[in-house]
Amino acid sequence: MSPVLSAFCELYRRLGPDGLEGLRQVYAEEVHFCDPAHDLHGLESLVDYFEGLFAHVGQCRFDIEQVMEQRGEAFVRWQMVFSHPRLNGGEPVQVPGVSHLRFDERVYYHRDYFDLGKLLYEQLPLLGALIRALKRRLVS
Repeated sequence: MSPVLSAFCELYRRLGPDGLEGLRQVYAEEVHFCDPAHDLHGLESLVDYFEGLFAHVGQCRFDIEQVMEQRGEAFVRWQMVFSHPRLNGGEPVQVPGVSHLRFDERVYYHRDYFDLGKLLYEQLPLLGALIRALKRRLVS
């Protein structure tokens, strides 16, 4: 595994409110970060995003499950486990996802793929019950 990808995986294994300076070692100044809810440009926007995230969640960790790398590009499969006082009664929520990365000396492109419904909407009391009922109807 390349050094930048190894540093990325280690960063996310230990990511927390006290470890956000590690973002500056892994990401390029002009990084483009996007996920189902955000489209950010620049390292400062990314740091601000993570500061806001950790200001509201009780816990958040990433379990790295698989890494595939080829010539400055990688896919990292992970499980995110987090808790938020207003979601799922404050109990931990587990969401699988994949990060697509492009990098040279640092990561300059990061796109996350995950189910936003599982992350957020299904964890809300009334809306969550409705979404789960709709999903059950789709498979029966």
